[in-house]
Amino acid sequence: MSNEPIFLQPVFKEKIWGGQKLKTEFKYDIPSEQTGEAWVIAAHSHGANVIENGPLKGWTLADAWEKHGDLFNRAPDADDAYPLLVKILDAHDDLSVQVHPNDALAREMENEPYGKTECWYVLDAEPDAELVLGHHAETQDELSQMMDDGKWDKLLRRVKVQPGDFVYVPSGTIHAIGAGVVILETQQSSDITYRVYDYDRQDSQGNQRELHLDKARQVTNVPHQTPELDQSTSHVGDMKVTKLVENNYFAVSHWTLNGTVEKTLSTDFLQVSVISGEAVLKVDGDEYSLYKGTNFILPHDITEYELSGEADFVVSWVS
Repeated sequence: MSNEPIFLQPVFKEKIWGGQKLKTEFKYDIPSEQTGEAWVIAAHSHGANVIENGPLKGWTLADAWEKHGDLFNRAPDADDAYPLLVKILDAHDDLSVQVHPNDALAREMENEPYGKTECWYVLDAEPDAELVLGHHAETQDELSQMMDDGKWDKLLRRVKVQPGDFVYVPSGTIHAIGAGVVILETQQSSDITYRVYDYDRQDSQGNQRELHLDKARQVTNVPHQTPELDQSTSHVGDMKVTKLVENNYFAVSHWTLNGTVEKTLSTDFLQVSVISGEAVLKVDGDEYSLYKGTNFILPHDITEYELSGEADFVVSWVS
């Protein structure tokens, strides 16, 4: 239908732990001083992006997926949902400790098509910032007992992070983003979250947020295992390409551009987020300005494209 890139308007989510860096760092017009998330490539019912350009301007990405699946090389008779979701998160305060189900458990427990495996590219991190990633329980009984007893310092596994780090979070992994961390998250298109611990915080009405300990016990991997990633680096033209992860759901790479590169689209479609710098995208003689905070999709009909400038990108596709 179209050989134009599809540019998307972010959807913002206010969170008890959110801040203002989506405005100060990305120039987004955020709704409040506690804006925690920008859903930048999303077709989920909880926040589908609006398309900014081209023949489908004003459509949501969800509608484009349903009615113009050819843009994504989607089979005409397919009844699947758009598979991926990309967010930028500003953790001014600690996020709750949580866990997500795999696909089978998502269908069984919530009647939802996708569980949630995700990954994080750390865009910014204050000194000594950290994440929760996994736990120290060796058995299911030990995990349950430590949850019941509130032994969170003993149970939770914490790791330090700095800008440029990459963190892979398969479904079933207990995790939390710590205060002072900004990440770009690539995930399955799912919003199922089981909250394990929320630091006994209260909302503006004095209520603590709901926990989901019984469901969390059912979906948590025990014992925790840190997956080994098959990462690699290559150069294409004036661009350094770092493969970060590839699994059954998505592949994610980090691109660093210093000059010009000509590329051929070899996937069904390509999701692109500009995380620093400025560049120009050229498709069929048309030029598009790119800058930090720009998010777009290269649809299936685009075969060749050119990037020029000095910029960093996080790109993803269905693997």
